[in-house]
Amino acid sequence: MPAKLSVNLNAVAMLRNRRDLPWPSVTGLGRIALAAGAHGLTVHPRPDQRHIRFSDLPEIRALIDDEFPRAEFNIEGYPGEDFLQLVEKHQPEQVTLVPDDPAQATSDHGWNFAAQAAFLTPIVKRLKKGGFRVSLFADADPAAAKAARDTGADRIELYTGPYGSCHSDSAKAGRELERLEKTAEAARGAGLGVNAGHDLTVANLPALMRRIPDLAEVSIGHGLTADALEHGMAGTVGRYLKACGW
Repeated sequence: MPAKLSVNLNAVAMLRNRRDLPWPSVTGLGRIALAAGAHGLTVHPRPDQRHIRFSDLPEIRALIDDEFPRAEFNIEGYPGEDFLQLVEKHQPEQVTLVPDDPAQATSDHGWNFAAQAAFLTPIVKRLKKGGFRVSLFADADPAAAKAARDTGADRIELYTGPYGSCHSDSAKAGRELERLEKTAEAARGAGLGVNAGHDLTVANLPALMRRIPDLAEVSIGHGLTADALEHGMAGTVGRYLKACGW
């Protein structure tokens, strides 16, 4: 089965937040994305609320519950206590933990699983006890798969930024794909599912899918939102679903 597509709404929210106006509507565009076939919605509620606001979370939860009950809500973020309480309040199907500093513009690296095991393990246990699927943001490093598994997580999310940044450099892209493929193989061997996200586009998704055919999910925001300015949200979701193999 092709990878499921989760539409990250952060860029939509950031555009909305430029003005004190209710548009573009985060839930409105989320509705269009799900109606067009997206399998879920992703948000990253940062402490400064510079894109997704805390007030968006109950509205997205209600949108999925009321209109698209087969879709999934994925909340990602650094697992401080405030974030964990947001997750427990709004009950996403998946929680993706990222090692971001609150001041970072965007996620740009994965966890050091061995060094941060004592921090991550009880957090993963708490979330799993709450009934959430837990995914951990991971660099392309096959040697880290067992340490990721030992935290108790269900999945890793491969950080695909270095691959996405290759653009027209096919040789570099090939090297990055090989690293991602080997990491996915190691994760699979450790019993982990594999997601992917960051700087993925309709141009670079097909090659990633060929190298990791059992990829469970891709979470895409910036490139998808940029394409939606040209093709509309529904048309863009269709293009990304096709790129994923649907």
